[in-house]
Amino acid sequence: MLSQILSRMPGHPWYDRIHYFDTIDSTNTYAKKLATEGAAAGTVIIAGRQTAGRGRLGRSFSSPENMGIYLSVILRPNCKPTDIMHLTCATGVAALEAIARPDVGIKWTNDLVMGKRKLGGILTELSVDPATGNVAWVVVGIGINCCQKVTDFPADIADMAGSLSMISGRETDRSRVAAAMMEALYAMSCTLFSGKFAMLRQYRRDCVTVGQDVSILRGDSVLHAHALNVDEEGALVVRYSDGTTEAVNS
Repeated sequence: MLSQILSRMPGHPWYDRIHYFDTIDSTNTYAKKLATEGAAAGTVIIAGRQTAGRGRLGRSFSSPENMGIYLSVILRPNCKPTDIMHLTCATGVAALEAIARPDVGIKWTNDLVMGKRKLGGILTELSVDPATGNVAWVVVGIGINCCQKVTDFPADIADMAGSLSMISGRETDRSRVAAAMMEALYAMSCTLFSGKFAMLRQYRRDCVTVGQDVSILRGDSVLHAHALNVDEEGALVVRYSDGTTEAVNS
């Protein structure tokens, strides 16, 4: 698999920083370990299978063997954490560019969807340098379902999960998706700040949550609202039934 990926990206700046594993617990967990040990920006971890794939809020991410792309990359932006609140949105836009299907959208803030089926997810994690208050490193993780049929998903998610092969009706080349993802992530990392506003315009266009009724979960409380927009930091602007508005951060 690694040789197939590399054959699609000669000369790529991250070409010699890719670590491939047939099986790993979590690409994000391993990338965080390498980041704390000083691994360079652009270090990429790819796995054919994850035994403990993770999503937001500690949720698991189903990562069966040779069915998807499970990829994490280390970035080292020299900024305050508040300066990259839009990073997950930027990663979502990059993922859509790599997938190159106009019928796939983003469910705020980090899910790739087609209709009611989730095709993939994004998990961003960072560490702050206590001496400077700047970001020491960021790990951006992406999991994309590529080759599954409905029957390949666990029963509890079979009615809400999907794959690229399911929506295209043909076999998906995982090496092509992985290479395209790294191309898009590299371009995103180069324009994370200079291209922020253009990226957010694209995110708003592709965000299926805007215009929908949503539920805001905070601890044991649930608030119902209507999603109006995504602001300049990637927060979801919502309006409650009493007419008040709020920018909700993930």
